[in-house]
Amino acid sequence: MPEMPEVQGLVDFLNHRIVGLSITRARVVSIAALKTYDPPVEDLEEATVVSVSRHGKFIDIATTEAHLIFHLAKAGWLRWHESLPTAPIKPSGRSPLALRVGFDDASGFDLTEAGTKKSLAISVVRLPTDVPGIARLGPDPLDPAFTIDVLEAIVTARRTQIKGVLRDQSIIAGIGNAYSDEILHAARVSPYALASSLNSEEIAVLFRAITETLTDASAAGAGRPPADLKDAKRRGMQVHGRRGEVCPVCGDTVRSVFFADNSLEYCPTCQTGGKLLADRRLSRILK
Repeated sequence: MPEMPEVQGLVDFLNHRIVGLSITRARVVSIAALKTYDPPVEDLEEATVVSVSRHGKFIDIATTEAHLIFHLAKAGWLRWHESLPTAPIKPSGRSPLALRVGFDDASGFDLTEAGTKKSLAISVVRLPTDVPGIARLGPDPLDPAFTIDVLEAIVTARRTQIKGVLRDQSIIAGIGNAYSDEILHAARVSPYALASSLNSEEIAVLFRAITETLTDASAAGAGRPPADLKDAKRRGMQVHGRRGEVCPVCGDTVRSVFFADNSLEYCPTCQTGGKLLADRRLSRILK
């Protein structure tokens, strides 16, 4: 799933590439992906791109007529074309293509989504806050206003697992499954630790882990074209997606806990005092 650093990489690329261009084509291929009807998608055609920005994991292309906003969800991606294909699009339930946008210099991009579970979301709105997911976002962890005090207020008020707190977009915007694993590993905190159980020193360490992990990952993707961003993400991971590999910090084996549709990765030595966290599918959790 694309998370904040990859989304920021896409934003940086698009800002450099499409600001000032006019949209000549905006074609929705997957009707299920389009979440709005007013303004119509057709209003984007002949509009000029003013800016590209990020709200959590939402990408916002602001034009002179409306905002084109999309959330890539779990399996969505942006495919850039220096020369947009001119062949007619043939809608198909099996096609990964959800949206095609073209510009007046002949370039453009496709939004695609792999797999059968479709959750990519596209909106055309007058204001970004017209998108419900944006309206309820929590603070951005790379915003200067996000301080240790802000994090402490968030953490101490919640008697829920810290992994869930980091992933909840209404609490902190932009962090997903992968980077929450990385952050907790860097902070040496168990994913099952209750947020409210963390003391001030642990919260300070967690704050540094959040800001440094996301800043470093964003820097690793800076200046890369969309096609390279996913590989940059994978190369930077210490534990996420590395089940069975050696922890680069302590040499222990990275372990996984599996859920219905995803998993988390952690290092027992670094994060749980050597204890193994039981597979959630077996309903056995070791605290």
